[in-house]
Amino acid sequence: MNVVVVESPAKAKTIEKYLGSDFSVLASYGHVSDLPSKDGSVLPDKDFEMLYETNERSMKQLKAIASAVKGADNLYLATDPDREGEAISWHVLNWLKDQKALNGTAVRRVVFHEITKDAVADAMSHPRDIDMDLVNAQQARRALDYLVGFNLSPVLWRKLPGSRSAGRVQSVALRLICAREAEIETFVPKEYWTVEADFAKTDGKILTARLTQLDGARLDKFALGERGAAEAAARRIREGTFAVSNVERKQVRRNPQPPFITSTLQQEASRKLGFNARHTMQIAQRLYEGIDIGGETVGLITYMRTDSVSMAAVALNGARDLIGSKFGKEYLPEQPRQFRSSAKNAQEAHEAIRPTGFERTPDAIASYLDTDQRRLYELIWKRALASQMASAILDQVAVDIATPKHDVVLRVTGSVVAFDGFMKLYLEGRDDQADDDSDEKRLPDVKEGEPMERRDVRPEQHFTEPPPRFTEASLVKRLEELGIGRPSTYASIISVLQDRDYVVLDRKRFVPQDRGRLVTAFLESFFPQYVEYGFTADLETELDRISNGELNWKDVLREFWNAFHMAVEGASELQRSDVLARIETILEAHVFPPRSNGEDSRRCAACADGRLGLKLGKFGAFVGCSNYPDCKFTRPLMVDAKDGDDETNAGPKQLGDDPETGLPVSLRKGPYGHYVQLGEADPDDKEKKPKRTGLPRGTAPGDVDLDRALRLLSLPREIGAHPEDGKPIVAGIGRYGPFLKHGDKYVSLPKDDDILDIGLNRAVTVIAEGKSRGGRVAAEPLRELGAHPDDEKPVVIKKGRYGPYIEHNRIFASVPKSVEIEDITMEQAVTLLAEKAAKKGAKKSKKAKKSTAKKSTAKKAASKKTAAKKQPAKKPKADSAPDGKADDHAQAET
Repeated sequence: MNVVVVESPAKAKTIEKYLGSDFSVLASYGHVSDLPSKDGSVLPDKDFEMLYETNERSMKQLKAIASAVKGADNLYLATDPDREGEAISWHVLNWLKDQKALNGTAVRRVVFHEITKDAVADAMSHPRDIDMDLVNAQQARRALDYLVGFNLSPVLWRKLPGSRSAGRVQSVALRLICAREAEIETFVPKEYWTVEADFAKTDGKILTARLTQLDGARLDKFALGERGAAEAAARRIREGTFAVSNVERKQVRRNPQPPFITSTLQQEASRKLGFNARHTMQIAQRLYEGIDIGGETVGLITYMRTDSVSMAAVALNGARDLIGSKFGKEYLPEQPRQFRSSAKNAQEAHEAIRPTGFERTPDAIASYLDTDQRRLYELIWKRALASQMASAILDQVAVDIATPKHDVVLRVTGSVVAFDGFMKLYLEGRDDQADDDSDEKRLPDVKEGEPMERRDVRPEQHFTEPPPRFTEASLVKRLEELGIGRPSTYASIISVLQDRDYVVLDRKRFVPQDRGRLVTAFLESFFPQYVEYGFTADLETELDRISNGELNWKDVLREFWNAFHMAVEGASELQRSDVLARIETILEAHVFPPRSNGEDSRRCAACADGRLGLKLGKFGAFVGCSNYPDCKFTRPLMVDAKDGDDETNAGPKQLGDDPETGLPVSLRKGPYGHYVQLGEADPDDKEKKPKRTGLPRGTAPGDVDLDRALRLLSLPREIGAHPEDGKPIVAGIGRYGPFLKHGDKYVSLPKDDDILDIGLNRAVTVIAEGKSRGGRVAAEPLRELGAHPDDEKPVVIKKGRYGPYIEHNRIFASVPKSVEIEDITMEQAVTLLAEKAAKKGAKKSKKAKKSTAKKSTAKKAASKKTAAKKQPAKKPKADSAPDGKADDHAQAET
């Protein structure tokens, strides 16, 4: 008997089918041991001893593995083929050794980059020992991340209240986003002009050319810097006669891109499919681990965490065979294409992400995949196949049109696809087919000396644009260019930044939040080396050298820790006033942007003679007045350019009067944001409050005029009757934002819809597709597991506001993020539900004890109070109750 350990149950099922009855394949469910999230898990004073801990969930899997290993001939550790996978195998082995569970069982390590029958069989026939260089590289990375997090974060919490935490790589990625935002804020648009003209051939065909030369000088982008210069140039074109002075023709070849690596897959899936990095990796993991294809479970793609662009010979031959048969020999280059990775320290021993079999076309297996799986598989299949197709050939033409003296020259360029090659199948960054892009700009045939009739002349004004904010795709690309992080870390880096509220995604672009900018400013001021791009990239290189056996991992940790520890101790001595002063200097342009009226941006708009400055409170930084407590004006750090500077934050902004009631309408700011108000509060009647409505998300206060304010104040409004049941559909704004109400059902309005303008047809669609708020309408089950073994009541997995959860008999247990919905077994579900029920019972018990204790305390207090009041009244006269009976009676009453 043989035992094989893999990471996920889905993979285990697939591999067990390939290996047969002599093999038992079990899953570790990812990491089985990790550093506990508490101080003291890495001990620099004890040569960086790492105190690992095995959690309860992993303990259950390990015990199952230990039970299976008893009496087994061989144990094959087949976790993923990367450093993390190597470390997981090492942890499993160490635990089994500690438990003395092996009893002479031979232990070997096997790796495969694709889950197919041939690949698994080949891996099993070439076992090896655990590679301790890979394990130590993973240990070094984990220790570095731990030491930074558990030493730097406490400094942040003490010196910058409201901060969450800092990470070794995440902080550098955050700095990239914040630096780009600072560029955008300080960007000053520069004006420039261009001049275009239409020219007609004698046969009436039109060419549109742009002015490129004047009086023998080539015009750069800013040569025509203002309207006068552009109009003067246009005048000279209108006054001249023109002919074709030069025609340049050349043929260029465009080569295909290599197959995907992790980072390029994430970038292209973001651009073409709109997937975020985490979603892309989750789908890719499922395609890698295996899909049931007509009764056979097979891995459809190779391992998806890789930075190599090479493909195995068998894959190259499969691609070439398909290209020749499907597209023709002209689309097949003479030799297979060989690519080299441009990524720093790429692991060339791995393979690129490719289909495990090119014969499994997207159309052939579409019926076995869900929509997102199909789209991602098609992307991977097309990119890998196109990488082995012939180059595209483009005919490029440039035509110069000039006056007889060549003092005014205009140029028009165009290109025509002479042979589409790989473009027939795939174009990077486009979601449509290459056929639609076959002609970038086809020009009519012209000859030198041919006269051209001038038609319309158009001078056009332009302004330079600031650099764009990072998307997920461009951030991953930049991190890869800088050598920061590894393919497997990009998705988690992005998720952590969002989870900590350091950044938000707005229209698929990252916008840093004040909390993120404060943390970045703090780290740049007091820990500059550790957010330097080069320093972080050099650490990645050292980790790669550890994995190659070139460096000792403890030496790397020692060198890092000695300098880092001194920096942490130095920062611990900082005064908050010093921290604020430094951060205020760095963020001045952000916190105190110039006012549109030219006034001092630090002048307090509430008291006029106060100065605004950065302050620290319990929940983070804010802007406050120097005249506090006499002036209590405060505002958030960031001021929207459309807010009307600080005045909108300082007090009500009058928008006009309501024509129906004559009451004033004002724009105000409260603790939960901006809102509009009708009338004023009555100081003599505090129960009666004026009507107020919050601004919908995405509405800038500066965009709110009287008309929009009145429309907002008219909410809630009835849109119309639902066509199915005739019940009214109402639109309004509540505590959680804009909503639609139909009967007892509340549905949040999607951010792209306007609460003021949404019509009946769209409202019906939103209600049909939307989720109800507050659990008023049951969530649809994602998966039904069956009847609970204890009471036969159903156990189902549903999707909630904060992610998937398991429901049974009014007990709701969250599904761990590390577990896929498809992989959850009834046994796991029962365990999670039991843990949740136990916690719920403990909370009720604790609450009941508190309530009982509170009642008991109140009762005792009442007794004492009563005794204090009644005892003097009941005290008898000295001669009326001998032997102390009156005292006994009084005590009894009490």
